[in-house]
Amino acid sequence: MSATITPLPEEALYPRLEAAMAQVNRVLLGKPRQVKLAFACLIAGGHLLLEDVPGVGKTTLAHALAASFALDFQRVQFTSDLMPADIIGVSVYERETGQFRFHPGPVFTSLLLADEINRATPKTQSALLEAMAEGQVTVDGQTHRLPQPFFVVATQNPLDLNGTFPLPDSQLDRFMLRLSLDYPDPAAERALLTGDDRRNLLGQLAPQLDGDGLAALHKRAQAVTASAALLDYLQALLLASRRHADIRAGLSPRAGLALLNAARAWALLSGRGHVLPEDLQALFVPLAAHRLVPARGASGEALARTLLAEVAVD
Repeated sequence: MSATITPLPEEALYPRLEAAMAQVNRVLLGKPRQVKLAFACLIAGGHLLLEDVPGVGKTTLAHALAASFALDFQRVQFTSDLMPADIIGVSVYERETGQFRFHPGPVFTSLLLADEINRATPKTQSALLEAMAEGQVTVDGQTHRLPQPFFVVATQNPLDLNGTFPLPDSQLDRFMLRLSLDYPDPAAERALLTGDDRRNLLGQLAPQLDGDGLAALHKRAQAVTASAALLDYLQALLLASRRHADIRAGLSPRAGLALLNAARAWALLSGRGHVLPEDLQALFVPLAAHRLVPARGASGEALARTLLAEVAVD
């Protein structure tokens, strides 16, 4: 989808941002925290992994984000026979010119929905690594820049379901946040049962911001202050993850930068110009759980919560 809106003055950005969040919450009922986390991820310039059972609104959230930010949108259904060229594109020989011409794949968009990403083989999953890290793809030695902004929103089924391949650690590290939408509460589910079809509601969403507005929000988030004491706390969390006896591989410096950027975006969404320890705590589990490699049987989420409980705020 592609749409444009009138360029906004600086003072209109935040009201439009609130309007965008409000309309996404009207489509994805009963999930205000997950919606706020998704917005923080996009404003921070990160990629988002949604892991849950089928049918709880993962694809709906991706569509709503694209509509609210007027982003060009492509969806790729990942399957076991999907090939890397099906995502990034392919060079085709043209007999008329005697040359190869690159035909871009669906990755050349602003928001790519990688649906059920873990149903594809690791070879196909890895086709997104360069795109997610560097905003470009390389085919036959030629580098092709992707549109900016560029975001990947990937959905993933739980790994105990049939026909799934676990994402490699290098792929997981490219996702700033991993969220679970979970089942709706009874009130939200009743509203879903008695309200309009979600597809109809998605068609009614109006763009509240565009790529320029999103870039302006990103710039404003980068200006949010992080004090020396706040950075001390962040570094203490990183260090604890690397020294914990139950963690084989802790958080990388890239994870630390992602946590800081996401916390700045979260503070902006909360109407503040400075980061609080509570911002780091709100983001730590969705940012760290999928990156931590357990040494024993504990889950990454349990280990992330343990780290939060053990590292004190000075």
